[in-house]
Amino acid sequence: MAAEDLEWERSKISNQDINTLKRLGLMTKEDAIRFPSEESYPKPPMEYRPIIKDLLRIGSQFIEYREYANRAEEKLAEANERADALAQKLEQSEAARKKAELAASKAKVEADEAKAKAAGVEELQKKLEDATAALDEHKAAQASRDEGILKRLKSQSRHTLTQTNQDFDLDNPVNDPLLDALSLLEFHGREIREGVANANAGLSALFPYFFPKKEPATFLNLAKMFNTSEDLGLKMRQRI
Repeated sequence: MAAEDLEWERSKISNQDINTLKRLGLMTKEDAIRFPSEESYPKPPMEYRPIIKDLLRIGSQFIEYREYANRAEEKLAEANERADALAQKLEQSEAARKKAELAASKAKVEADEAKAKAAGVEELQKKLEDATAALDEHKAAQASRDEGILKRLKSQSRHTLTQTNQDFDLDNPVNDPLLDALSLLEFHGREIREGVANANAGLSALFPYFFPKKEPATFLNLAKMFNTSEDLGLKMRQRI
């Protein structure tokens, strides 16, 4: 094969390719590649096989592989960042779950305490209702008792009035039926005591004139001796 029959091509490397080589670190010197003003066509001997085209193709593929590797590395870095973000979110979610469980546990404890307090309140309410019912019963019994006492006091006052014919009016009533009735009975009691004292003195003075016996020790027995069916006036005249 003659040299002139080989299909040599002009270099297709551009400034963009050079910048790519620099960015990939494959070209560290500014003058590592220089474009000649005129390219010469090589004329290899017959026994040589030109491979510059294949080398250029392989180099181009290598550059593409490096770019792909860089893109893959960037994608991997992005994936790692997303994985770290997801791990952080998962950790935060786990912390939130633990916090929620703790809050739920505290809420359950508070709910149990509230139930216990509610049960205590219900028990106190029941005791209060029982105490109120007992107090109402006591008030009713006390009112009935007071009414009975009032009736007895008024009855005694009426009986005393019948015996003494002396009625009384309270100067300063307290507007309490029970106390006012007791005050009236006290007036009648004082009247009776004065009457008994005077009667006892009079009967004691008359006793020796009517009876030879010893005078009784009590006023009631003394009065009974004078309150007899026997005519004491006749008896006294006979003794004279």
